[in-house]
Amino acid sequence: MSGTLYLIPNTLGTNTRGGLPAVLPEEVRTVTAGLKYFVGEQAKSTRAFLKLVGVGTPIQEIDIRELNVNTPDAAIDALLAPILAGADGGLVSEAGCPAVADPGALLVRRAHEKGVRVVPFVGPSSILLALMASGLNGQSFAFHGYLPTDAGERTKRLRELEQRSRKEKQTQIFIETPYRNKAMLDALLQSCDASTLLCVAVDVTQDAEQIVTHRVKGWPHASVDLHKRPAIFLFLAQ
Repeated sequence: MSGTLYLIPNTLGTNTRGGLPAVLPEEVRTVTAGLKYFVGEQAKSTRAFLKLVGVGTPIQEIDIRELNVNTPDAAIDALLAPILAGADGGLVSEAGCPAVADPGALLVRRAHEKGVRVVPFVGPSSILLALMASGLNGQSFAFHGYLPTDAGERTKRLRELEQRSRKEKQTQIFIETPYRNKAMLDALLQSCDASTLLCVAVDVTQDAEQIVTHRVKGWPHASVDLHKRPAIFLFLAQ
């Protein structure tokens, strides 16, 4: 009989306001502490997370394997093998919920194909938390991951999404690599209509958290420091 694949949320940073119990329920921490097999994007950061949780087994005795953008599809079965053999395992993201904007979704899909029980745990999702705090439409929204890095293609995509937002009254959500945050904000302010509502959520759940929603026209530049900080961008065309 196969084991269970637990989907274990990670914190969104190292300075979580209220500490670990504020973002990871006791059940998550208890189950995580009892597991001896984990799949994560990077072994080093997965070990750091396990030390934070306080696992019962010495770290060096825990089997940690990597699943990231460089992992070939052919390797997924090998990652699932210990669970198929009867061991319970945990899938851990670098930050937030596993399998959401995360390569771990491949492992989850394969688990379903093999009849493995999949158990998702409650934890922080910067995407949903930013949407909750934005004041934008939470009935209809779409998450697009990363937009094109080329300036021309990015502008084209933003205008397409703004048209969609206006037509469907749908909140558009996306992320960016921290060092490109300013370029993304500049592109939004230059490409979007003055009446479009824009939200930028930075360091969600952290002590330095900032969440600002304002129309593109008159956007308060000094209100949010984006420099190399994890950010979520949301907008709703009016």
